[in-house]
Amino acid sequence: MHLDHELDEIFPHRHSYSAAVSTRPDGTRRALRIGLGGPVGTGKTATVAALCRALRDELSLAVVTNDIYTREDAEFLLREAVLPGERIKAVETGACPHTAIRDDISANLEAVEDLEDEVGPLDLILVESGGDNLTATFSKGLVDAQIFVIDVAGGDDIPRKGGPGVTTADLLIVNKTDLAPHVGVDLEGMARDAKAQRGELPVVFTNVKSDGGVTPVAEWVRARLAGWTTSAA
Repeated sequence: MHLDHELDEIFPHRHSYSAAVSTRPDGTRRALRIGLGGPVGTGKTATVAALCRALRDELSLAVVTNDIYTREDAEFLLREAVLPGERIKAVETGACPHTAIRDDISANLEAVEDLEDEVGPLDLILVESGGDNLTATFSKGLVDAQIFVIDVAGGDDIPRKGGPGVTTADLLIVNKTDLAPHVGVDLEGMARDAKAQRGELPVVFTNVKSDGGVTPVAEWVRARLAGWTTSAA
């Protein structure tokens, strides 16, 4: 039995909050929550920053970052001024990143709820995990959809290796495609392997720091939000 399933049986209350509930305790519609996970250095924070720049003029959004012992990612977003400071909250997990996004989500839930109380109403909250491995997934009690970010510098065998992050995320981003010629990576092979692992689940090959690089990701987010808004109506 997979360890995550064992934990579900031993600690069923860890999913006692349901992200499927579309309203807040006062009956108002809550924000769509999208989690971003992936290994260290793949570009999760860069993706969050690019999404904020692309969407901040049309949506009311906020960000929760996760680091083990620091607030490094939140501080980067603040320095880049991607959102007003009150819309960015940092969680220091004090343990492996997956603990706070999958096993004990209380700190992240508190941060999400505080943002909605303090700067809401919000359309979208991005929850960025600390750098983790290919098994990293978010609790369904925390987010409504998951993005997993890998990069070509990690090797073109990453999609083939699979893991829950690669195989089950609602969107897989293969980032830093501009580096492929320099690190000997076969992008077509990565695309075939990702297709084999994910079936019809979408994959975006891009460099999120390039002009327009985040556009397909932003379009995917807009589509998720449109579906969320309709279902919550």
